[in-house]
Amino acid sequence: MLLTWRSQLRRRELQKKNAYYGYTQKLYGADIAAAYYILSLKGRFRFVGQLAWFYTDQKGKFSWDFLNHKNTLLEEIDMSYTDINYAGLGNLEEQRSLRTLSFRGCTEVDDWFLARLHMFQDSLEELDISHCPCITTGGLVALRNLKGLRRLDVSSLPGISSPGLVIILLEEMLPQCQIIATGYDHSLKQEEQ
Repeated sequence: MLLTWRSQLRRRELQKKNAYYGYTQKLYGADIAAAYYILSLKGRFRFVGQLAWFYTDQKGKFSWDFLNHKNTLLEEIDMSYTDINYAGLGNLEEQRSLRTLSFRGCTEVDDWFLARLHMFQDSLEELDISHCPCITTGGLVALRNLKGLRRLDVSSLPGISSPGLVIILLEEMLPQCQIIATGYDHSLKQEEQ
């Protein structure tokens, strides 16, 4: 009973964190709303043409200077080890000039999430989905839509049962992309029964 209650509370908390920031988007525009969403989940980002990254400190506080960049597109987003999920990805939907996305170690990133990344197919060059426990081989197939991808990190995905074959599949689907896959045993010998 306590476990069920705790999981329901966690699920509600995730829904609240990943709610669509429509009101903020109306007031400040899609770029500022996306920036605020990223910072609220303790992620980090960089605007196009800027060298400085915006991020939260250890206490979750951040500088509001990003408000000075209204109508400036985001170029790089690092959401590593955050609670971003499928619903939260809607807050980044208007970002059509994203070159780099990192979801390293995100426990809520799953196959459905990967299927929704097609919205970045025209601009995305680098994607890091390493250490995401909910990604399976079936979800990786959705990455075939990201034709501009130049670098893909799929290291240490526990949901991948045959990493050697999966890497070959990814190389076939994305021939211009460098696939990084560490943390696997790539040997061809079969396990003894």
